[in-house]
This record gives sequence, C-alpha cells and structure tokens, in this order.
Amino acid sequence: MYRYDSYDQRLVEERAEQFGEQVRRYRAGAIGEDEFKQLRLRNGLYLQRHAYMLRVAIPYGLLSSRQLRKLAWIARRYDRGYGHFTTRQNIQFNWPELDDVADILRALAEVEMHAIQTSGNVVRNITTDHLAGAASDEIEDPRPYCELLRQWSTLHPEFTWLPRKFKIAITGASNDRAAIQLHDIGLEIVKRDSGTGFRVWVGGGMGRMPVIGKVLREFLPREHLLSYVESILRVYNLMGRRDNIHRARIKVLVNSLGLERFRDLVEAEWRQVRDTTSAIGEGEFERMQAYFEAPDYATERPTDAFDEKLARDPLFADWYRQNTRAHKVPGHRIVTVSLKAPGVAPGDIDADQMDGLADLADRFSYGTLRATHDQNLVLADVAVADLPQLWRSLVRLRLATANIGTLNDMICCPGLDFCSLANAGSIDVAAQINERFDSLDYLYDLGEIQLKMSGCMNACGHHHVGHIGILGVDKRGEEWYQLTLGGSAGNDAALGERLGAAVAKANVADAIGDILEVYLEERTEGEAFIDTVRRIGIVPFRRRVYDDHSRSTHQRESLASCA
Repeated sequence: MYRYDSYDQRLVEERAEQFGEQVRRYRAGAIGEDEFKQLRLRNGLYLQRHAYMLRVAIPYGLLSSRQLRKLAWIARRYDRGYGHFTTRQNIQFNWPELDDVADILRALAEVEMHAIQTSGNVVRNITTDHLAGAASDEIEDPRPYCELLRQWSTLHPEFTWLPRKFKIAITGASNDRAAIQLHDIGLEIVKRDSGTGFRVWVGGGMGRMPVIGKVLREFLPREHLLSYVESILRVYNLMGRRDNIHRARIKVLVNSLGLERFRDLVEAEWRQVRDTTSAIGEGEFERMQAYFEAPDYATERPTDAFDEKLARDPLFADWYRQNTRAHKVPGHRIVTVSLKAPGVAPGDIDADQMDGLADLADRFSYGTLRATHDQNLVLADVAVADLPQLWRSLVRLRLATANIGTLNDMICCPGLDFCSLANAGSIDVAAQINERFDSLDYLYDLGEIQLKMSGCMNACGHHHVGHIGILGVDKRGEEWYQLTLGGSAGNDAALGERLGAAVAKANVADAIGDILEVYLEERTEGEAFIDTVRRIGIVPFRRRVYDDHSRSTHQRESLASCA
C-alpha cells in the first residue's frame, strides 16, 4: 500500500495542529458559527443529532493492521468503543467531543491517516473495487490510479469550493464492484492495442435526483488522466449551479446541457489544458504501481485439514461458500468478514473486534484489510490451508456470520438514530428484518438479494440501486417506508422502480416477506431474484404487497370493531 513521504506526513500533522487552533478560536468567539462550520467540514467533522461525528478517510478502502489498531484505540479513548464503516469505504466515529478532535487527528497522523476532504464541497474519498489486486476477473489493479487522483485532488486550490460534493470511482475488473455509473466521474480501465486507458462515465449519482451516468469518452489514454479529470471539474466548477443546493451536482449540469454539449465543453477545455499540463510519464506510473505490488505469496500448502473441515463441519462449509471467493493466485481465497451479525447495526465494529481482526490480518493476509461499499471488511489474500484456523478465530470475535450476499447482508445508513438529515430510522428496521428472516437455510435458498436502505432521500444507503430498496420518509411525524425493486449498481446499473405507496414501519418486514413469496412462486430453475423481477415486472409484487396489506388492515379494523 502507499506509504507517506515526508511531505505527506508534514501536511497531515500540520493540518491537525491547524484545526486545534481553529477550535480554540471558535471557543473563544473569534470565529463565528458559519465560518467554523466550513472549517470543520473540511476536516470531516459533522454535527449530527446528538453529537459531533468524525469521518476518517480510508483511501480506496485499503487499511493496514497498524491503522486498524489505531482506529480501535481511538474508539476506546475518544468514542464509545466502536466505529461505523460506510458505503464510501470510510469509517465514522459518532461520539467525539469537539475539544478532542485535534488529538484524534494527531493520532491518525501517526499511522498515515487523516479526515481531510471527507466532507464539504470538494473531491471526496476516491473509491474503487474492494477486491482490487486479488480478483480473478481483474484487468489491471486500479489502486495506483486512485492514489494519483488522491494526491492530485487533495487541497487542490482550484477545486476547494465546488458547487457541491464530488465523487470519483475507478474499476479495473470486468465486473464493476465500484458502482462507477453512480458517481460524478466513473473510470473504467480498458485495454487497447495502443495501451491502457479509461472509459469515462460522467453525471451519475443518487440522492434526490438519481441518475445513471453516461459515457463521456470511450477511451482516454492513461497518461492524460489528470488533465481530463481537471477539464471535467473545471467545466463543472464554472457552470454548475450554486443557487440551489439540490440542483448543484454535476448530474444536473450534464442533463441540462445535454451530453453532447457537455462533451464539447470538456473537450475544448481539455485541448487547452493539454497544452499547459504535462502528461503523466511512464516513470510516474511505475513509481506508483510499485507501492501496490502483490505480496510474495507463499507456495501452496497441503489442504488436508481444510478438506476434512469442509466435508465434516456444515457451519464452516456455509461460511466458506458464502464468505469466500476465488483468488487470482491458486491456493488462496478472498475472505469477506461480515459486519452484519444479528443484533448489530450494519457496518458497526467494536474496538476489541478491530484489534482481533488486525491480528488476523497480520497472521493470514499480509497485514492488510479492505473496507467494502456494502459495509463489510475483506482479508484479501488468505491461504486455503489457513481457512479453518481463520474461521475459528472469526467465530470467537463474532465476525463469522455466513451471510454475505444474502438478504441480511444489507446496506443501512445510520438513519434517525444519529443523522440530523434523516426522516426515519434505519437501524431498527434492519433489526426487524433480521428478526423476521433469521433462518440461514431460507436465506441461502433465496440466493443473492441486495437490500439497501436509507433513512432519507440523500441515499447514503444506496436504496435506489438495491434489488430491494427501502427509503424512510416522514408522514405527519410518523416513519413510513417506500419500497423499490430492480435496482443494480453493477455493469447492468439500474434504478429501482417504486413499488407503490409507503408502508408503515411495523409492516416493512411483512412487505418484504410478500415480495419474497412472489419470487419463490415465480422463479425458474436457478433464476436469481433480480432476474425474476426483470422478467415478470413489478406488478405481481405490487399486487401481493398491497392486497395483503389491505386485507390485514381490514382484519385489524374488524377485530377492533368487535372488541
């Protein structure tokens, strides 16, 4: 992974000291509330419903065991003993005291971490495939390009006051696991006879106005990566709306101008930028790629103990099937560590689990971990022979729930429990769903179902692109939930279709049960949930949910009248 040089280290250390002084001046009344808000946001500090929240950057989701141990220490010392992993491959602490934040930033700097540009109208954390460098379907490792963009965009003087926040994602695999079509800029690595380059997507996003991105350029030679991204950002910075926060994202600009007009403006800007901006040389690519060289994988070891465990222990076999996947190197597997145990808010992990997982990363995965978009963690380079021992250790840490890819491996934002923007709860609805669908055998029979839930239309839970999406809304002070079906964030990116009227909070799990019943009745042999939805359409699901809901409501009213 990338290692800080002296300039990087000095920057994050000085930033921590600078913020400490800003807090002191704010406390003394020398900085007003509005001015301080902009300063704290640029250091990842939000003010939520009950307390401040600090969002810590994990560039492209890559963590060292040393960094995870420091996060555990921060959770114990400055929070309430846990952290929350997000859909942006970051981690959040929900309870820091304002006067402690500078000390937290100093502690992060000790392990080459920071919270710079995790909020505010700037280029946010560059994200990518959480299986980068290990996946068997990878064309090229995208992380060196992520790091180039991270260094270029951090504290970029021209783009520090954009019309709105800006998100960039890169994928280097044939299967998109970075949701590039749902980003302001999505970069897809492609190979041609002329060399490596990118298919450039633009104008994607979720939130109030969900939009699937459009292809701006079919092939961009990689040496022009920075100048072309600069050209897109420059057009957006000059022409994006600043009079309406809800219409300030680049997706609005692309749609209002039209893709062809927007492309003409970017290409014209790029012709000028190329004359003044040097292309990235091969030496720089080689230097950056050297930070991400594959581990010196151990030679394959006998797997007799693994084979016997797999044959004799059904719990281990379930975990192996659900939570591990093929690795590009024979004799190894990619292991997903589920942060979706029953009774735990999706994405939460306590300090003891962090410490234990850091130890396991050192023992079994070359000292590194990855944060995923769906709020889990990954040990990417585990020898098959070590899987039984790793599994036993994860069981002891309560991190071996064999539910990856199932309905209960859901994405869930913090919702009304924490977020000041939320209209409805998410965590308690997740618990309701877990309680209703608690049979792993039933979940395995259903197959892959991506359930994604947000507590408001800002879509931090990516509900628009869930196979089943849940959006919390407020109706006269009560929490209700809109359901959508058929969304996807992969190669076949699509926005879910709204099922019908919102359902009451108490009926969410029942409505999902109705949806699943239709799927089980209608699916063909081996057909996945998303394929059944696309084949038969939304109407059969709508009828079942709302007919059953009306019937149950009538029954309750009848019982009430009899009483």
